[in-house]
Amino acid sequence: MFDWNKSFIELQFPVSKLSKESYKERKSNLGQTLTGLGKWWGRKPLILVRAALLGLLMPVSDNPKKDMEMFLKVMMMDEEGLWLRKKQPIPVEEIYENLTDEERQKYFETNGGKLKYKEGITKRERDELQKLVFSRLSYDEKLKYCLRPEEVDNLPEPSWEVINQYFGTNAKNFQEFFRELGMKRFGQIPTVGDCFCGGGSVPFEAARMGLNVFASDLNPIAMLLTWAALNILGSSEEEIENLREFQKKIFDLADEQVTEWGIEHNEQGHRAVAYLYCNETICPECGWKVPLAPSWVIGKGTKTVAILKENHQTKSFDIEIKSNATAEEMQLAEKTGTVKDGNLVCPHCKVSTPIPAIRKDRIREDGSVEYGLRQWEPHEFLPRPDDVFQERLYCIRYEKPDGERYYTAPTKKDLEREAKVVELLKERFTSWQEKGYIPSSRIEEGEKTLEPIRTRGWSYWHQLFNPRQLLLHGLLMELIDKHAKTQKEKVVGLLGVNRCCNWNSKLSKWNPAPASEKVEDTFYNQALNTLYVYGARSMKYLANSWFFEISSFDIEGNSVSMVSDARNITHVSTIWLTDPPYADAINYHELSEFFLAWDKKLLLDTFPDWYADSKRALAIKGRGEDFKQSMVQVYKNLAKHMPNNGMQVIMFTHQDVSVWADLALILWAAGLRVTAAWNIATETESAGLKEGNYVKGTVLLVLRKQTSEQTAYLDELYPEIEREVQRQIEIMRELDDKEDPNFSDPDYLLAAYAASLKVLTSYKRIEDIDIEYELSRKRLPGEESPIEKIIYEAVRIAYDYIVPKGFDSYTWKTLTPEERFYIKGLDLEKDGIYQIGAYQELAKGFGVKEYKELLASTKANHARLKTALEFGTRGLNSDDGFSNTLLRNVLAALHQAIKAEDPSRGKNWLRNEVPNYWGQRTTIVEILEYISSLGSIDTMPHWKEEAKYARLLAELVKNDGV
Repeated sequence: MFDWNKSFIELQFPVSKLSKESYKERKSNLGQTLTGLGKWWGRKPLILVRAALLGLLMPVSDNPKKDMEMFLKVMMMDEEGLWLRKKQPIPVEEIYENLTDEERQKYFETNGGKLKYKEGITKRERDELQKLVFSRLSYDEKLKYCLRPEEVDNLPEPSWEVINQYFGTNAKNFQEFFRELGMKRFGQIPTVGDCFCGGGSVPFEAARMGLNVFASDLNPIAMLLTWAALNILGSSEEEIENLREFQKKIFDLADEQVTEWGIEHNEQGHRAVAYLYCNETICPECGWKVPLAPSWVIGKGTKTVAILKENHQTKSFDIEIKSNATAEEMQLAEKTGTVKDGNLVCPHCKVSTPIPAIRKDRIREDGSVEYGLRQWEPHEFLPRPDDVFQERLYCIRYEKPDGERYYTAPTKKDLEREAKVVELLKERFTSWQEKGYIPSSRIEEGEKTLEPIRTRGWSYWHQLFNPRQLLLHGLLMELIDKHAKTQKEKVVGLLGVNRCCNWNSKLSKWNPAPASEKVEDTFYNQALNTLYVYGARSMKYLANSWFFEISSFDIEGNSVSMVSDARNITHVSTIWLTDPPYADAINYHELSEFFLAWDKKLLLDTFPDWYADSKRALAIKGRGEDFKQSMVQVYKNLAKHMPNNGMQVIMFTHQDVSVWADLALILWAAGLRVTAAWNIATETESAGLKEGNYVKGTVLLVLRKQTSEQTAYLDELYPEIEREVQRQIEIMRELDDKEDPNFSDPDYLLAAYAASLKVLTSYKRIEDIDIEYELSRKRLPGEESPIEKIIYEAVRIAYDYIVPKGFDSYTWKTLTPEERFYIKGLDLEKDGIYQIGAYQELAKGFGVKEYKELLASTKANHARLKTALEFGTRGLNSDDGFSNTLLRNVLAALHQAIKAEDPSRGKNWLRNEVPNYWGQRTTIVEILEYISSLGSIDTMPHWKEEAKYARLLAELVKNDGV
């Protein structure tokens, strides 16, 4: 019945449902299971990891539909599983909306205009209504009321009976089921390896599913997070409670000390919540000291603003804090920021000066930049009086005993408390650095770490924190060192301090939004951004960072975790599931040094076998020759350390053809072959599930060992690639769910990419391609490699098969490449895609070289095609490929009809200008009906007029007679 030589994921995968589940998990933000442990960039959703593992372990049968049904059942993504996950009740109004008139009459009545259940409706009937309406909702709508799969411990017994009967297993829970599938496939419980484990998603979810785990990463912060995921979250309930008590003990001791120091309470006994600081500099034009801020709005909800008052005696500005400001005062505070577009705008002399000029940056003769700021010394934690940028406390937010909060400008006593903070830090600074409680290491210049050095002169990591922040964080580190008795307590302490550092540095933005008015995290993006205004948290407010959710998860598999270079791993894994730093803009090695600077001593005390260095020199990064050779070494090593029937999945987030071409060469050289690829939308930017833009995503590339000895010539591959592309698309279409489609255009194109790689990597050698030469060759901009040409040919074949809705497949193939480019471009607009790169990829796929004349805009994120009105009749019958096409004449006819407000004018144009008009009427009608459908698309309001006349003109052409 089953073919254990193939895996479910190699034949099919529910990409649409998984995209929606991944999006739901992403939208949980800090509620995600692993996010609470600490900051890491690009963690993959746990649902995606679980699905990939199940897809690898599941066999295929001769009934693909049934296989999909069982996959969804195990993943709790079928109707029964969704109902099991349902946590929130559906509101009465939504229930009413989804009932028939007869059902409404039976169950509901209105009382004073308010909707309510009829008297006598039982709880059982209400529950039945919930289930009835839930079944009528779309998948997206259902998810609004559901827990994430990771939040449900087990399936009910009847579900396991169905699953066990189908697979011949005897499982009572997920762990037993995954292990049994592993035994059937590999003869042993599989070990899942991840040598780029990052934030720990893969090892954690694999271990939670009962599998053995090998986890490694070059970066010790990544390994700290992964170790915590496996060991802290894998602790017993009793251990978890002890760790929570440890967290509370350390925080209470720190809070007592801060209270004793008297640095956060004012004379009324009110406790500070947050402190707002700004930079100051001297205006080179008038000599006044100017506080720097892009805006002086402090709180939009509380209507709080800072108002600058000139002090002629000191040639500086006093800052008044006002809450409940008027609308005019709010608007003025927004407009009168002293930093605009990279310039200081002096409120005294009104002169604008570029900030680089104030820093005294200059261009050298060789064109490089010499940065003008003084570099801070290792013992410094405050600017010198003559430094370009000074720092000023200008606002404090206090909280009264009853919880009421208010803003105030710092008083004389507040400034005395601020001075006391500096004195307390001075007393401890040297000893704390020696003990490793606060950082002492230098910032090494890099792509991401240069910013603080260049724009502020900060040369050491501790200088990214002000005295108050250093004092609080150092105090926490001192207490952890004194009171942590176990390895797990030390790790919990380290994670807590790292979280505090992320939410309490001079790179922490103050967010004035109505629902916020709070200090944000340092890493709101993947950079170290210096700020003119920042927020600092009090000890009381740091509780939100220090305390993180520690929950107990059932982790049964054996796990090994270690810091290691992926090229040197000797551990054998049955499955390698990796997310490599391929062509990645995230410089993990540099950004993680922000945390390593704090962790060095305690990290080595906790893990004596580890190192406390980011290993920048060894980190795999970039897209050059060295990078590709490093990747070959890594994946050759992983292939070596996996059984012959072992499998791999590589996750990456790129759909650039050149990236795919490089990856093909890397995997080929590593002795691996591609068997499938799927695109899951893990990075969607939509504001809601239903309206989600499922385009940006993570590619799952499925791989096996290369076992073939066959050789082929390049020209022999094209027919084979064409057959594979067609086969893959046909399989996807056959499997697709008509009610809730799994696949969209990007998925079909991705299938074409995968099909070409599948064919290429199925051969030991391609006579016309020298892998070593291609890996080492430096290409000129725009130059295509042989592999890229093959992929583009596969894409062209796919486009022949991806027929837009409303077009007959025969008609579609009769259109010119330019016409198909234009129509598929309109499909992009339908989906709300306005990236110029999307049009570039379309043009390459259709082999259209000149396409920019067809675009109304080429601006980033605003690219779109010209409408019929925007084209007018310009350029008709010129030499370019589009101007003589049938589609271009249809657009011209629409232009004529709209201008004359008479669709018959458009019909006459077509009759007179289109050769063989009568023979092409069917195609003309299909084009017009397609355009008429654009009128109902929310993302295309600029097509409403054309859509209206296209509908009228289509009817005229359809009914035209001689």
